[in-house]
Amino acid sequence: MSKRIRVKPSKGESLAGFIGGIIFCCIGLFVAIPTFGIFGVLWSFIAILITASHGYNAFSNKGIPSHEIFIDDTSESKVTYMTPEDRLNELQNLLDKNLITEDEFQEKRKQIVNDI
Repeated sequence: MSKRIRVKPSKGESLAGFIGGIIFCCIGLFVAIPTFGIFGVLWSFIAILITASHGYNAFSNKGIPSHEIFIDDTSESKVTYMTPEDRLNELQNLLDKNLITEDEFQEKRKQIVNDI
């Protein structure tokens, strides 16, 4: 199962984007439209949309998320705690299956006992 987190820019970032957007709107209205015609209209329209979204984020409590993060919440990412008894039982199980040597068993057993 994955968790979705929607991330919004901070008020400061949004305010800076709003001020920059106003500058780009003015450039669009007073320079781009008279000079480039339809391209200037497109420029101004995009600048107005960006300015409006930054203004909404800067001056409201809701805001518009700029991106989403998906966090995978599988059993692999969960931290499990094993008691010393569980750890010793698991260690004995590894020894019984001949997955570790007697020396490795004794060494690890000492570490577990010392951690108690």
